[in-house]
Amino acid sequence: MDDDGQVVITGGQGALAQALGAGLEGSGLDVRLPGRSELDVLDEGCVEGYFADLVGLDLVVCGAGVTGDGVLSGMTEGAWDDVLDVNLKGAFLVAKAAAKIMVRRRRGHIVFISSYSAFHPPVGQANYAAAKAGLCGMAFSMARELGGRGVRVNTIVPGFMETPMTEWLSGEVREVVRGKHVLGEFNTVESVAKFLRCLHFDMVRTSGQIFNLDSRVL
Repeated sequence: MDDDGQVVITGGQGALAQALGAGLEGSGLDVRLPGRSELDVLDEGCVEGYFADLVGLDLVVCGAGVTGDGVLSGMTEGAWDDVLDVNLKGAFLVAKAAAKIMVRRRRGHIVFISSYSAFHPPVGQANYAAAKAGLCGMAFSMARELGGRGVRVNTIVPGFMETPMTEWLSGEVREVVRGKHVLGEFNTVESVAKFLRCLHFDMVRTSGQIFNLDSRVL
């Protein structure tokens, strides 16, 4: 473990980001969980300025994301752009800034947080599904581009979790979703955090992969 390494988890005020940060406690890494007020992932100047001083950057998790569900016939261009911008463009700007540092160090790890919706989207998530699928494609390309420079790129699909992002769903909808899990249980943010720690520290020869963490079959 690198005792002077730094970790940045975007979308830092969210339940998943908070759990990921807590899961890295005691690792010897300096964990940073910037929210939008500290790191606006849509502002390239802000992103570059934030990463400028992180010379020991070891791990970046691109977790900032939003939803804007609606049927395609009624979806506005603004709703499309908002979701694609935060989930996909924001991840691109963060990964680009991080990669510059990691290439110089010839080590580092970039992790994208995708979604089951990238593979089996429900009705009304065309924008979200497109953004999360785009992350998978970007990760594949970056893994090939950066592997020779010692930088790993992986994608995590956390699965359905009971967080503030899903609490608005009705009990009926929750049970429909639960029924698609072959184990009949939802994933937890704590389990995702444990996996991230394992992926980063123990699976050091793994790159260019997508990891689905709940029991819905991709």
